[in-house]
Amino acid sequence: VSFNDLQLIEPVLQALNKEGYTNPTPIQEKSIPVILQKRDLLGCAQTGTGKTAAFVLPILQLMYEGKQNAGQPDHKIKALILTPTRELAIQIGESIRAYGHYLPLRHHVIFGGVSQHSQVQAIRRGVDILVATPGRLLDLMQQGYITLRDIQYFILDEADRMLDMGFVHDVKRIITRLPSKRQTLFFSATMPGEIKQLAAMLLNNPIKVEVTPPATTVDMIQQSIYYTEKHNKPSLLVHLLKDPSIESALIFTQMKHAADKLARLLNNAGIRTEAIHGNKAQAARQKALENFKGKRTRVLVATDIAARGIDIDELTHVINFELPNVPETYVHRIGRTGRAGAKGVAISFCDWSEKIFLSDIQKLIRKTIPVVKAHSFDAPGMHDVVQSANSFYGTSSRNSRTKKHSRAFTQRG
Repeated sequence: VSFNDLQLIEPVLQALNKEGYTNPTPIQEKSIPVILQKRDLLGCAQTGTGKTAAFVLPILQLMYEGKQNAGQPDHKIKALILTPTRELAIQIGESIRAYGHYLPLRHHVIFGGVSQHSQVQAIRRGVDILVATPGRLLDLMQQGYITLRDIQYFILDEADRMLDMGFVHDVKRIITRLPSKRQTLFFSATMPGEIKQLAAMLLNNPIKVEVTPPATTVDMIQQSIYYTEKHNKPSLLVHLLKDPSIESALIFTQMKHAADKLARLLNNAGIRTEAIHGNKAQAARQKALENFKGKRTRVLVATDIAARGIDIDELTHVINFELPNVPETYVHRIGRTGRAGAKGVAISFCDWSEKIFLSDIQKLIRKTIPVVKAHSFDAPGMHDVVQSANSFYGTSSRNSRTKKHSRAFTQRG
């Protein structure tokens, strides 16, 4: 199947050709025809499957056709794309610019952490498609700069991350301001109960599109685990990064201060590193991302929230310096590598306090992650302990234990 088979209009096909795209990914192939039929859609897809284009392409087409039929087009906000992070909002904006290159549609991206002046000016000039994070959108709505009364298309992207970041109440407040007659597209990588409830509230007789089961890992990613003591993790990391085959590495920590501390340590070891997290200014975060994408920085240390939306086609390695206490987060993390059919490597460190997290992760992905044994910083006693934990704990108890350990981890942080 090619994009030519999906009833896309010539200006959109021309833009895709300009970008070098000829064949849709599975999520695009399944979603685009449904959206063009003006049906509500519930999409379950992992990071790196091409879901941004799956909703941007048909929405651009529907918006353009709507303007053509209106005869005297205006520039009122007709499409709202709601997304949890600034980085993801910016990347969606870049996709709209690329795919809508030959269409007379205006879009703008708004997010917090920067002055609202330029955002307000753009809205006053007229915007067809608005990409927004929840906080800044509500703020500008309350100030009277934005109204949602003309919305015809509402896209909620990364719904599970909205929940993780505590945005679900903001999302519900925004939903109450939307017209009841609209087309809604709902995308999430995982489908926990609360997300299913939100989808049921939002969607009208939706078509469900699922390209991979929830929370499954990409088979192309080579995963491994290193058992080690907590105090040995920095030395183990420096040792691994001496390997020149690790061309680029995205390293995850749980806490913001840990990301900064680790970046300083790696720089002192002669490894060019930058850190991104929620306390960094937007300009600093964008510069760090650009340096990493441009290979000027070899290593990027990030927290989960800051890393959401990072889209780097040639990222070779993801390293979990600290294991996540929510197993689904592991899947999100390692999905940053192995994109677009490329091979990727995911390396994780596990100390004694994290062995229960590892057990939960392996239950979720339904496979045992290969252990690298007898390395210089090994904690050999952990091998038998983790294996016993995997056998002892039942899958049904995972959610309650995860919440318990999540609280414990937060208190330690």
